[in-house]
Amino acid sequence: MTDRLSRFRVPETLDELPDDIRDAILEVQSKAGFVPNVFLMLAHRPAEFRAFFAYHDALMERESDTLTKAEKEMIVVATSARNRCLYCVVAHGALLRIYSKDPLVADNVAINHLTAGLSERHRVMLDFALHCGIEVGEFSATWQTTLEKVGFTLEDCWDIGAIAAFFGMSNRLVTMAGTPPNEEFYLMGRLPR
Repeated sequence: MTDRLSRFRVPETLDELPDDIRDAILEVQSKAGFVPNVFLMLAHRPAEFRAFFAYHDALMERESDTLTKAEKEMIVVATSARNRCLYCVVAHGALLRIYSKDPLVADNVAINHLTAGLSERHRVMLDFALHCGIEVGEFSATWQTTLEKVGFTLEDCWDIGAIAAFFGMSNRLVTMAGTPPNEEFYLMGRLPR
């Protein structure tokens, strides 16, 4: 491993990490085929690593009857693009392409969700995500009605706002550390397997 992954210390080897963090990184590596740089960037602070990924997983892996994995990743891409976070746009753009089975959607959402050819549901979802995550806007009765009209539940409204807020923090940490996206992310979901 190399310090080029962060302006802060990264582990020289996984062996120097606490067992639970090493196991989490190895599990991701076995699934993805590589270790995402953000895991190594955060590993130098074990308590923060644990808290970050616990909240990430609570938001992004929570089962929902109405909010899909692709929609969650769409929120991350739109928010991260507005925050100019290359790492998250590239990494979560890959996940969006995979979950949506659409090789073009992530790039279009990252540039401008209003011209991306999205459904009204997705446009409203991203309008609200950016309202919460970028404009630091409140969740009003008008927003609730607007989101419900396009099929979102009150729980979805929380998730949309919470994902935008969480990734605002993530964007700032990755940018502050100077952590680049893994090269593997750039091609994921663009070409048929």
